[in-house]
Amino acid sequence: MKIALADCSVEHEGVLTEQPLWQALQERGVAFERPSWEARGVDWGSFDVVVVRTTWTYHQAREEFLRWVDDVAAVTNLQNSRDVLIWNSEKSYLRELEAAGVPVAPTVWFDRGTSVDLVGVMQERGWTSSLIKPVVGAVASDTFRLKELGEAVITGEQFLNERLCDQSMMLQPYLSRVETQGETSVMLIRGEPTHSVRKLALEGDYRVQDEHGGTDHPVLLDPLLVELSKRALAVAPGDQAPLYARVDFLFDDENRAVVNELELVEPMLFFQHHPEAAGVMADAILASTSS
Repeated sequence: MKIALADCSVEHEGVLTEQPLWQALQERGVAFERPSWEARGVDWGSFDVVVVRTTWTYHQAREEFLRWVDDVAAVTNLQNSRDVLIWNSEKSYLRELEAAGVPVAPTVWFDRGTSVDLVGVMQERGWTSSLIKPVVGAVASDTFRLKELGEAVITGEQFLNERLCDQSMMLQPYLSRVETQGETSVMLIRGEPTHSVRKLALEGDYRVQDEHGGTDHPVLLDPLLVELSKRALAVAPGDQAPLYARVDFLFDDENRAVVNELELVEPMLFFQHHPEAAGVMADAILASTSS
């Protein structure tokens, strides 16, 4: 059996979170390689299964990544599946979650090539603060926090309209509880929850990712968040639950949980906080080679 855990070409700190999975595969007598999705000359068809793991550059070249997804899916078993990866590679999937009744933060969508009156949009919705985000992005790239209407809105509008020249963007109300409660993530393997973490930002910041100084801590699975996670995951394409998933939650001003992200492409799964989940993942990978 030959397994690939697809990586990327840039140096990154993925060892801490991924090492328990590598160890779990080794304990099961399974050899694996970690080729970069960007590498030329890789014989992807020689692998029994290709699992997308640390392809953390994909958002910088989404169209190229999707061509790679098509190419790999044509010659071997790709996990998550081609349809799931394509669907989840831009945040417009949140529209489908909302249509299915899954609570998400209110969102205004802006197409590439448009121009926006940011004050007008916010006043129409009664928002006094907001967060500007790209439709395709990761680790809080190309985001702008507008904490209150005022002079900063001019900078925010300029930021938004500059980026609309070459990409689609989105606007959400700024959920300030992220500064105190952080973001809670639920990990699922084949649709079943394994563990949960809370990610906390530096004081006064909203970016919970470790690249921005955020920290992550294990927490008990919350039954409500588990139920919402399963509802969100049910919207994804396919008859079978994806091999892996991470559902990220923020909390609104009334402390209601909303889905911030449904991560099905290359989510960090925080195996360092729950190595048993890495074993569940390893077994699911092995099962996928015989399905």
